[in-house]
Amino acid sequence: MLDEFMILSQIKKTKLRTWVELDRSAIKKNFELFNSLLKKETILMAVVKSNAYGHGLVVFSKEVVRLGVKFLGVDSFEEALELRDAGIKTRIMVFGYVSPAYYREASEKNISVTISNTVALENLIKTIKPPLNSLLVRGDNRIKIHIKVDTGLGRQGFLMDELEKVLALLIKNKKKIEVEGLYSHLAVGEDLSGHKYTMLQASRLNIWHEAFKKEGYNPLKHICASSSAMFFPELHFDMVRVGIGMYGLWSSKETKEAFHKKYKLHPVLSWKTIITEMKSLPKGTKIGYDLTEELKRNSKLAIIPVGYWHGYPRLLSSKGVFNVNRKKVKLIGRVSMDMIVLDVTEIRVKVGDEVAIIGGKGIKRGHYAEADMMAQDSDTINYEIVTRINPIIKRFYRINPEIVRVLK
Repeated sequence: MLDEFMILSQIKKTKLRTWVELDRSAIKKNFELFNSLLKKETILMAVVKSNAYGHGLVVFSKEVVRLGVKFLGVDSFEEALELRDAGIKTRIMVFGYVSPAYYREASEKNISVTISNTVALENLIKTIKPPLNSLLVRGDNRIKIHIKVDTGLGRQGFLMDELEKVLALLIKNKKKIEVEGLYSHLAVGEDLSGHKYTMLQASRLNIWHEAFKKEGYNPLKHICASSSAMFFPELHFDMVRVGIGMYGLWSSKETKEAFHKKYKLHPVLSWKTIITEMKSLPKGTKIGYDLTEELKRNSKLAIIPVGYWHGYPRLLSSKGVFNVNRKKVKLIGRVSMDMIVLDVTEIRVKVGDEVAIIGGKGIKRGHYAEADMMAQDSDTINYEIVTRINPIIKRFYRINPEIVRVLK
C-alpha cells in the first residue's frame, strides 16, 4: 500500500519498477504562460485528449482545473465520462466521433459534442424527433454542439459549400440543439511559412461564423492551438485550444526556434525506472535478440525492467540514452518487450539505483534523454513519445524535489 505522500527515494523500495512523475510547478508555469498570451475575454481550453498526452487524464485535468482552466477538450465520449465520473464539473468538449446512443447522456452531463458532417447532423436530428426524442433529452435541455468546418486540412469537418444546408437543418431544430461553438483546425499553424494558407483558413471560418450570427447564433469561434497561439495572436478569437504546450513541450522545431528565447516551456513529465540486475561480460559477447551488438571491451551492464510494451520505442535499439546517477549511459542491443540493457561500464551503479528514461537532473540539457531527443532518434514527434507511455504505469505529482503525492 502506497501512502498519499512519499519520499522519492522510497518509491523504488515499493513494488513499483517504473513510474511517471508530474511536476506541478511546471504545469502552473505553462498555464500562466499561455494564459498571459490571451485577452481577458478569450477562453483557454486545456486539451487533455489521449490520456492527457500520456500524463494521466484525470490527474492532469484536476490540476489545470484547480489552476483556473474553464474548458477541457477530449477525443472521445469515454474520456469525457471518465472526467465526469471523477467529479470534474468543468465544461468538456469532445473532438472525435460520438455515437448517437450517447447524445442524451451528453446533454444530461453537460458534455459538448462535435458535429462535423451531414450524417452526424442528421443522426442528431433524428434523436430529437419522435419517436426517438425520448432517447435524447427531457424538458428544456438542449444538447450542446460544436460545428467543425474543414477550412483546408482535408480531414474532419463540413465542406465550405455545405454552409446553407447545415444552417437550414439547425434552424429547424433550434429548440433542441445549442450551437455552442464553431471551429476548425489549422494545417500549417506551426510556423510562418504557411501564413497565407493559415489566413485563408481563418477567413473561411469567418464566413461560416458571420452566417451563423445573421441567423441569431453566437457560437464560440476557435481555430488556434499551442503553436498558432504564439504565431497568430490575431486568430485567438473566442477560445484557444492549448494541448502540447500545456505539457511543456514544443509542437515543432520551427515554433521552438521562433519563440524559445521569448517564452520558456517547462516539461511536466519525467519517466523513471530502477536497475534490477547487474552483470559483467567480456569483450566479444553478443547482446540481445538477433545478436545485433557485440561488446568492444570488457563491460559492466545494467538491466532495467522497461521495454516497448511500456511505450519505449523499439526504434531506439542501440541508440537510446538514459540518465543514471547524473551520468549519460547508452542502450545496447535490441529493445525487448519488457527489458533494456544499458552499458554502465564507466560509472558506479548498483541494483536499485534510479534511471531516468525521460527527464532527470544533473546533466547539461541535451545530453540526456528528453522526449524531443527520443522523437528525433526514432523518426517521430514528441507527441507520440509521451502519449505512448503505458497508462497503467503509476503517476505521481512531484510536490518538491524530494516529496511526491501518490495519484490514486
